[in-house]
Amino acid sequence: MAVTEARQRERSTGDLIKDLSRETSTLVRQELALAKAEMAEKGKKATAGAAMLAGAGVAALLMLGALTAFLILLLDEAMPPWSAALLVTVLWGIVGAVLAYLGRDKLGEVGAPVPEKTMDSVKEDIEWLKDRNRSEAR
Repeated sequence: MAVTEARQRERSTGDLIKDLSRETSTLVRQELALAKAEMAEKGKKATAGAAMLAGAGVAALLMLGALTAFLILLLDEAMPPWSAALLVTVLWGIVGAVLAYLGRDKLGEVGAPVPEKTMDSVKEDIEWLKDRNRSEAR
């Protein structure tokens, strides 16, 4: 261990700067690879979930069409057909508006799609470099 420290002290400033530059480049490449891997993993999960939601949306749309026809036919017994259709249309408009409002709020809670782990790792690397530079300056 003492031999390694002695060799480090004998090295020129130029050699140390070259090493720092090389290590920094390696670190940046590794962080970019980590970010790419993290985003690919998130993308795969999001694709599967989106496909399932699309299928559920098609089924729900078919169900709502049948429910709409049922409600119009049911209300047709108590009022003219045009007013039954209008009433059901207004009902679906209200439901759609409430869902749009709630959905917008939920999407706002998600935040930006950024590689959070990578950002934390980069911050740690920056702190490590700052500490290393402070200790070398002494």
